[in-house]
Amino acid sequence: MKLLKILATTTAVAVLLAAPAYAQTRIALVVKSLGNGFFDAANKGAQEAAAELGDVEVIYTGPTAATAEAQIEVVNSLIAQQVDAIAISANDPDALVPALQKAMERGIKVISWDSGVAPEGRQLHLNPSDIGLIGETIIKLAADYLPEGGDVAILSAASTATNQNAWIEAAKAVIPEKFPNINLVSVVYGDDDSVKSTDEAKGLIASYPDLKAIIAPTTVGVVAAAQVVTDQGLIGKINVTGLALPSEFKQFIDNGASQAVALWNPIDLGYAAVMLANDLVEGGEAAPGATLSMGRMGELTLDDTNSGAMAPPFTFDKSNIEEFSKIY
Repeated sequence: MKLLKILATTTAVAVLLAAPAYAQTRIALVVKSLGNGFFDAANKGAQEAAAELGDVEVIYTGPTAATAEAQIEVVNSLIAQQVDAIAISANDPDALVPALQKAMERGIKVISWDSGVAPEGRQLHLNPSDIGLIGETIIKLAADYLPEGGDVAILSAASTATNQNAWIEAAKAVIPEKFPNINLVSVVYGDDDSVKSTDEAKGLIASYPDLKAIIAPTTVGVVAAAQVVTDQGLIGKINVTGLALPSEFKQFIDNGASQAVALWNPIDLGYAAVMLANDLVEGGEAAPGATLSMGRMGELTLDDTNSGAMAPPFTFDKSNIEEFSKIY
């Protein structure tokens, strides 16, 4: 009996010695939907941040369909798993608030990134770039190749997507002052679904015979629109532009369906989101004027809504698309 007690004690000590000296932080990176190249790239950056921090595990998750209801199920599951932090790109700014409030009540740190949550549903929000600058950029991408102006249309993601709506409003605001020859004829929504985005692009072309450009500030919509222009033999007549992943969009720069697109680096965005979430877990304060760490991306200073911007968007065209398509 004494020998058994000694063995049991020895085993217990061995287990304790084998265990890590720290409790690993678990941060959930929740995306709008899985199978989206933009978010897959963001996950690469998130995993980079976890490796750099050393004591962090990133749980990459999201629904198969880009709906608020599906994301709520994901959030509730993460609450049950008692993760330390949730970093979410939201499908709806308001619908997710109750679930995320419940997470915060349980001591889980909550941030939104890319597409925001209403302030009461998170502690801070990371914008990929300055909203006004993005709005101006997406219009400029079209206007630069329309010296005489003309009709343009916007193919967005979901009508409830916080980031898309903010960019579109900023774009509308800048047109009269800086791009008076640009006529925005319509805004339609493809819900970040390739089939619906394709149908919406076809509808725009059919409805507006003088259409000169389709602007899609969504990586799903911009590919769908460029494919429609290619398939319908409209290269050189309708320019497709917006926000695109170089790896997914290179073929349309090459074939002339698009002259240029822009995007921030989603790898950097996922990286920064995890760094910020970890800073909160470690005791960082989310308050107006506070400064938090984004690791190699620098520091984020929060505004009055506890939001901040990561970096300006970057333009891709024939001169650099080849290089960046090999990266993300």
